Amino acid sequence: MFTQTNYSGNSIDQYTMLSKQLDALLEGEKNSIANLSNASALLNQFLERINWVGFYLMEEGELVLGPFQGLPACVRIPVGKGVCGTAVADKRTMLVEDVQAFPGHIACDAATRSEIVVPLMKEDQVIGVLDIDSPELDRFTKDDQQGLELFANVLMKHL
Repeated sequence: MFTQTNYSGNSIDQYTMLSKQLDALLEGEKNSIANLSNASALLNQFLERINWVGFYLMEEGELVLGPFQGLPACVRIPVGKGVCGTAVADKRTMLVEDVQAFPGHIACDAATRSEIVVPLMKEDQVIGVLDIDSPELDRFTKDDQQGLELFANVLMKHL
């Protein structure tokens, strides 16, 4: 499908094409679980050097595991805890070069070394997060952040 242009990450153009593919893939489907499942599968195919990609969804004031690709994961994450919970509390993308240096990191997979978490926003409220882990230090770039934020915005049209 896609290949990386260089070691540091995917280009904005590739993410733009990926987001268009996502939009076409989800067109007409209203089931959120189906759409999140296909979105995680699409990202898992597109991204290299990752060990987990998926979603946590807000439920009764905490994040609960949603559709994902990878090893079994933590089921519940309190808001404000770990990288995912911090992204919810701050309503902003968290780009973490070294998760072991992140205060309060929740280690679901001991192999994870870097992480990016993009909040999913609807009417200024966080309804969940897109979480991607890598076994490499400093895996994610600002281009990845910009591209994944675009991907999340397209996804939100279908949730």
